[in-house]
Amino acid sequence: MKLHLNLSRNILRNYEILARNGQRSISSAGNIGVWGRHAEYDRKNKSSSLLAVNTSQLQCMERLKHKGKGRGDDISHLFIPVPIKAREDEINVGEEMAGPLRKDDILRVLNRFYSNEDIKDLARENGLDNYLYQQTFISFRKFCVESGSLPVDLHIIISDVLQGAGHIHDIYPSFMKHAQKIFPHLNCIDDLCKISDLSCPPNWYPEARALNRKIVFHAGPTNSGKTYHAMQQFLSAESGVYCGPLKLLATEVFHSSNKKGTPCDLVTGEERRFGNAEGSSANHVACTVEMTSVSTMYDVAVIDEIQMIKDPQRGWAWTRAFLGLCGRELHVCGEASAIPLVQELALLTGEEVEVRRYKRLTDLSIENSALQTLDNVHPGDCIVCFSKRDIHHVSREIERRGHEVAVIYGGLPPGTKLAQAYKFNDPKHPCKILVATDAIGMGINLSIRRVIFYSLIKPNINEKGEKEMETLSVSSALQIAGRAGRYGTQWEHGYVTTMKSEDLSTLRRLLSCTPDDIEQAGLHPTADQIELFAFHLPSYTLSNLIDIFVSLCTVDSSLYFMCIMDDFKFLADLIQHIPLQLRSRYVFCCAPINRKMPFVCAMFLKFARQFSQSEPATLDWLCHQVKWPFSIPNTILDLVHLEEVFDVFDLYLWLSYRFQDMFPDGEMVRDLQTELDGMIEAGVAQITRLLKNSDTRTSNTAADNEENFIMDQRKRHNYRDQNLDIPRGSQVLKSGRPGRPEKGAVGRGRLTERLLAQGLLSPKMLAELQREWQQNNYDDEDPPTKPKSPRKRRR
Repeated sequence: MKLHLNLSRNILRNYEILARNGQRSISSAGNIGVWGRHAEYDRKNKSSSLLAVNTSQLQCMERLKHKGKGRGDDISHLFIPVPIKAREDEINVGEEMAGPLRKDDILRVLNRFYSNEDIKDLARENGLDNYLYQQTFISFRKFCVESGSLPVDLHIIISDVLQGAGHIHDIYPSFMKHAQKIFPHLNCIDDLCKISDLSCPPNWYPEARALNRKIVFHAGPTNSGKTYHAMQQFLSAESGVYCGPLKLLATEVFHSSNKKGTPCDLVTGEERRFGNAEGSSANHVACTVEMTSVSTMYDVAVIDEIQMIKDPQRGWAWTRAFLGLCGRELHVCGEASAIPLVQELALLTGEEVEVRRYKRLTDLSIENSALQTLDNVHPGDCIVCFSKRDIHHVSREIERRGHEVAVIYGGLPPGTKLAQAYKFNDPKHPCKILVATDAIGMGINLSIRRVIFYSLIKPNINEKGEKEMETLSVSSALQIAGRAGRYGTQWEHGYVTTMKSEDLSTLRRLLSCTPDDIEQAGLHPTADQIELFAFHLPSYTLSNLIDIFVSLCTVDSSLYFMCIMDDFKFLADLIQHIPLQLRSRYVFCCAPINRKMPFVCAMFLKFARQFSQSEPATLDWLCHQVKWPFSIPNTILDLVHLEEVFDVFDLYLWLSYRFQDMFPDGEMVRDLQTELDGMIEAGVAQITRLLKNSDTRTSNTAADNEENFIMDQRKRHNYRDQNLDIPRGSQVLKSGRPGRPEKGAVGRGRLTERLLAQGLLSPKMLAELQREWQQNNYDDEDPPTKPKSPRKRRR
């Protein structure tokens, strides 16, 4: 009893202090109200009477509202309410002071509070839009009803309201305190807006800003010598760095520099190699653009393919390199379309840009007719396809005609690509035809006489991160077509044409245009920024933090855009259930893996789980997981699986350079990868045999899997590769004969072509849909005159 009285006295003393500060008035009966009994709500004084946010917070909230306009879902939906546990205090002081409360009475008061328009307006001014207000009320109501004892002030306020001694507005301070607990961003929205302020990227690199860099833009088309002239400056300098878009290009610079007597190191995400024989660092470095150091001083820095600064996924790396490289001379190479943007960025850094323009060194002609049939291929031809299905089909058809074929596509290991290119370039080798994807657009030197576009439709990722089938861009068409007629080879006059006659006019139009000027450079949140977000929002997932950062960030849209982070968020969601520190989780999610490869995703999960358990991923463990050793593939499925295993080894090497203790056997894994590269090369060399074996469905390798959804992905991707020989544009008619489609027949319109190209619809599925559609039309046109009798069940 004495304890209860002491608690009551302390609580009353606290309320007296609040009353003296003008926050509460206490009646002689002990009933507490904000404005006294039945006081009218004074809107003029509400900002001083109730909880309010400061001016900067209001500005950030206005920014949230502005960004939410025009979107299908409001930004507020990104903020997930934090669960609040109900109170279970043994001593209910509020009940002792104001009497017990019934749950139905509490609900009645809270429902009146929720529906009050003045409360809604005030909540909206303090950062609670309709969604946040509703979610806060649901949580607040649950807390009040399920708690064994309410906070003393809230208990007394509700009791006053029920007794007519208080107003429902008095509940608002407790309601807002609850809102700030379940939505912590309400307390730190100002800090979050400052952390995500990306309005002035040049200021992120003070070391580069301290230099008065000389910037030279080498602009020109493919085969114009622009990169050659920049590399001459690189080789003659005392120190230098080359930043390329691909490992192949960085490796080529590494080998050529060392061959010419300029010691050069190689730095990629998966590999570190020294140019000096004793293993010490050289003054020159060839690296992929993501691995560029912005803290090392160089005499000359070269950034290749600067037009990729607009890439929706990787553009941030070129922005970082251009703004942050510490080079006394900065040479950028690429399309002329990037000149205006580079000049704008240089204007912000206080630097000038010298533009050197180059013309193509060899002639390039568009042929007057399309190829039409693969019977018309000649030595030096390169057929460019944009899907593996077309790669396999074209390779098979050409080899049926007695020609040996080299094959290059993006999923092949670098060693296999170079081996195929060497075979095709060698004048003494019988292989004279190349079938490739747009992977030949950069990174590989090829001796091509004629480029033949098998199609001009290519899958593309739009600004929303969605995959679409679109006509080839002007920039890509010029890049790929320009590979024909390389200077200094046997084919110095290049030709270009299409497979289909109807595509030839489109190709002419594309090649007659110049690419649109690039207007924006990509940006990307750093690990430090995400860590600061996590400090303020500790209960949020990494994927959710990324969404909030992207939604809150301030970007100068006249010069920059936020890169698409779908791959990052996919990996973050994939390993969310695995306990990892935030920094380690961030690094894992930056891993460059193809999320369309189920086996690679499964191994990514296993790597993360092994890391979280502090168990090193040794060579023996890795070999057991991937079922090493392998043999030369027998089918296309075998080849695809070996390519996935190669990517798994790449992932291991990438992780080994970031967590060396946990992935300790990098060098031995690299040896295995080299051996695997040889197997893949042998498989690609006999791709026609693999296709024939695939028809008979003989396979000696089954891809491992770990998660059910990954199995579903594999089934979906395998299904799209079935029935490849159904002619494009075919139609199934009711009569079963070719000709004009009858009423009700399903044609091959633009939507159908897109679904087929994306793999969402296979030719077999299309045929089944056509049959069902025809049957439905038949049933609608000729309804039966008598009802059908129910079919007897067979015993």
